[in-house]
Amino acid sequence: MKALKCFLQTREDWGLLVLRLGVATAIFPHGAQKALGWWGGNGFAKTLEGFSANMGIPPFIGALAVAAEFLAPMGLVLGLLTRLSALGIAITMCVAVSVHASNGFFAGNGGFEYPLTIAFAAIALVLSGGGKWAADNLLARKL
Repeated sequence: MKALKCFLQTREDWGLLVLRLGVATAIFPHGAQKALGWWGGNGFAKTLEGFSANMGIPPFIGALAVAAEFLAPMGLVLGLLTRLSALGIAITMCVAVSVHASNGFFAGNGGFEYPLTIAFAAIALVLSGGGKWAADNLLARKL
């Protein structure tokens, strides 16, 4: 129980709230493209097909990546399971860095600049928690 409380507890920090909402805002549209086909995306089935055919990513792993990009931002907005949500995003973005590495650094050339930035922001949330107005703090207090 103590470990769960430590996992949930965070400082009432405004900067972490801003970081949490910023990461969620940056990632959610990408997840909605993959999961629902919004904003010109392929939707879930075609995304998994593309992951498999173009990158050799098994469907189960692809589904986890889509879940991380679609569901985790919702958790971040609420500050609910912030560290777990951010971890999913960080792992997905580290894979994206490796996929885009051959294009160089700059995002304008298809490089890894964007996923690297999001990965570092997500790792900061894994280490620090969700900050101000995080539902995690309410849960931690109840334990």
